[in-house]
Amino acid sequence: MPLSQTLRLAFRFSLREMRGGLSGFLIFLACIALGVAAIGGVNSVAQAISAGVADQGQTLLGGDVQFQLNQRDLTRAERSFLDRLGTVSHSANMRSMARLEDGSDQALVEAKAVDGAYPLYGALETEPVLSREDLFGEKSGVFGAAAPDLLFERLNLGIGDRLKLGSATFELRARLVNEPDAVSDGFGFAPRLMVSTDGLAASGLIQPGSLVENAYKVRLPGGTGDAQIKAIQEQAAKEFPQAGWSIRTRSNAAPALSSNIERFSQFLTLVGLTALVVGGVGVANAVRAYLDGKRGVIATFKSLGASGGFVFTVYLVQILMIAALGITLGLVLGALMPFAASAALQSVIPVPAEGGFYPGALGMAALFGLLVTLAFALLPLGRARDVPATALFREMGFEGRGFPHPLYIAAALGIALLLAVLVILFSDDRRIASIFIGATVVSFLVLRVVGSLVQWAAKKSPRVRSTALRLAIGNIHRPGALTPSVVLSLGLGLTLLVTLALIDGNLRRQISGSLPERAPNFFFVDIQSGDVDAFSALVAKEAPQGRLIKVPMLRGRVMALNGVAVDKVKVPAEGAWVLRGDRGLTYDAKMPENATLTEGSWWPENYAGEPLVSFSAKEGNEIGLKLGDTVTVNVLGRNITAKIANFRQVEWETMGINFVMVFSPNTFAGAPHGWLATLTETNASAADDAHLLNAVTRAFPAVTTVRVKDALEIVNRLVAQLGTAIRAAAGVALIASVLVLAGALAAGNRARIHDAVVLKTLGATRKTLIAAFSLEYMLIGLATAIFALAAGGVAAWFVVARIMTLPSHFMPEVAVATIGFSLVVTVGIGLAGTWRVLGHKAAPVLRNL
Repeated sequence: MPLSQTLRLAFRFSLREMRGGLSGFLIFLACIALGVAAIGGVNSVAQAISAGVADQGQTLLGGDVQFQLNQRDLTRAERSFLDRLGTVSHSANMRSMARLEDGSDQALVEAKAVDGAYPLYGALETEPVLSREDLFGEKSGVFGAAAPDLLFERLNLGIGDRLKLGSATFELRARLVNEPDAVSDGFGFAPRLMVSTDGLAASGLIQPGSLVENAYKVRLPGGTGDAQIKAIQEQAAKEFPQAGWSIRTRSNAAPALSSNIERFSQFLTLVGLTALVVGGVGVANAVRAYLDGKRGVIATFKSLGASGGFVFTVYLVQILMIAALGITLGLVLGALMPFAASAALQSVIPVPAEGGFYPGALGMAALFGLLVTLAFALLPLGRARDVPATALFREMGFEGRGFPHPLYIAAALGIALLLAVLVILFSDDRRIASIFIGATVVSFLVLRVVGSLVQWAAKKSPRVRSTALRLAIGNIHRPGALTPSVVLSLGLGLTLLVTLALIDGNLRRQISGSLPERAPNFFFVDIQSGDVDAFSALVAKEAPQGRLIKVPMLRGRVMALNGVAVDKVKVPAEGAWVLRGDRGLTYDAKMPENATLTEGSWWPENYAGEPLVSFSAKEGNEIGLKLGDTVTVNVLGRNITAKIANFRQVEWETMGINFVMVFSPNTFAGAPHGWLATLTETNASAADDAHLLNAVTRAFPAVTTVRVKDALEIVNRLVAQLGTAIRAAAGVALIASVLVLAGALAAGNRARIHDAVVLKTLGATRKTLIAAFSLEYMLIGLATAIFALAAGGVAAWFVVARIMTLPSHFMPEVAVATIGFSLVVTVGIGLAGTWRVLGHKAAPVLRNL
């Protein structure tokens, strides 16, 4: 029979076979739809946000192109260059202390000073709406300011109240509702205080060496394309090679946000793929159970002369049609997610998601769904193809028939390999995707081994007197037992949740417990060189038991490594952060107390040779640096090249003063700079901290004081929110696990009916059978929970101890919750299906034996 005719005939028989409905395939549909919706929806939302960033790049950046400098203003030549490009708006950002007029209270703020041209794009929204002069102008020596509700609440202020910033007085004339370019400024730990550039100049905060970021945003003439903007960047680099400015364009308005969205979408895609792969187990169970119920039909097909290939084609077509229905349902849900996200994320991300249809994301999800279906359906289909009709008429099903033909095994493995390759190719971080693929394969193999070990242990266990327990143990290791399916389906989801819960718990314990104990009480920033001695004397007076550590500090940008510009150097992702943006720099004649040299030697105290630098060993290794290599940094508009003299171990987790780079003192001779200091006072109370903070702010208004415990509380809240979001996302995989578990238990109901009827005929009571089934589910669930705790604990320890280099602790509450959840799910779902089994009458079942 020609292939086309065989396919048409198989399709006709498939449609006839499906007239009975989708009974038995609901779990199949749910698993496929859930995984496809998660993958398609997450990637659609990510693309929607990226489209929003691209569409509103000018507004988010505040211009077509931005030139940012640290600790200095533009030179006359540089300003002239920008003025020739178009309209220029200047803003300055710095952290400082805002305090009440009477000095009774103060708060850390992110001060932003804007000029009269701000904003070039978008609109500054305040309540009430005021003109620029009314909002920021000077009236009787008092400048205007706007702030968000958080600052009003923190200092218990209202509209019209005054506060001091540096030596200037500001009147809060409006509430800040919307700052159009806020997202391009990055994340801030303190509330915004927006003032004019004249007001900031009057405050006296900007001194030589002050940590101030100057942003010059340019509105180019209409019609300027991306190619022309690229040419402007190249011209700026050519004319001002030592400017040291960071240039950002409207096409890259919010790089930090875009990067975080990419990372989070990749994580959620992998979680969705986990749900899909776990659902693949449900697909295999559903196909196996469906074919088992069709054994009479399959036997009749073969008895009437149908080939094994024809039978395989008939049921493969059915499976593909059902999979297409599940994929379609998942695609519909995934396509709707950007529209739902545009409203839900509005208050979380300051970029509207562009609701729309994203065929690339949905196509990838559909392809993954199809490949998972084929990979898990081919083996049971191949087994049914090879079983002879006589065996189907004699036996109850396909159990015990061994492996299918090698062709089907090879096809299933080939499809799985193709899926793995596509996952890696579609990922932004292929290393992470490769680790995920490897971990998934290892998890499946280990879970199969765990299931076999549980069965082996049940088989080798001594005979017990309890009838119910003896039946339960027998059910665990009998042919066709549910043990492998339950362990495999529930184990993967539980392991993922345990891993995430332990990582989150350890991080929060560090932030709220261990770190505050080791961290200093305060960081003091922007201490002027002429005030260092007076500042030290004040701290010694107010906190005599405290330990003050102070170091000089500058800001600089890494421009080149060994003479090669950093944008042309290929650096692994884990070390790339050192080369992005500006870094804190310092110099020291002596090796820092908290440093340990790993390679090289420190320079002499009176060293006066070529500039040298000490580099953090971990970061240097990630970047690929070695002794004798050169690093070029731009400080205050001047490129300085230093040779690496040594590498040192830096303990970042102490939260003390640490720098990636420490230079020899002669490197920055004569450069204006401020000082950074920490104060550690272990026995200080909250009242002592408040008193010191107030004293420093009164005496040195230009010094920015950060109380470490306050900063850690903010970080702790962020980690908690992120942990909740991640666990909720991981819950998708757990839902898939529960669905697969329900499907596996339902697939075994026919065998359960047979067992229950025979046992009841032999005198077993309903109570005995319920006890036996409950004990069976309990033992399997307990074994799965123990494995999840062990595997999840090891994975979490590796992440926390090896990658994050933090102390790792096992958390008993996670163990209790995991075991409890596993038992409730397995026993609950098991008994829900078993209850119907126990209600079957014996006669109809016994007649079919």
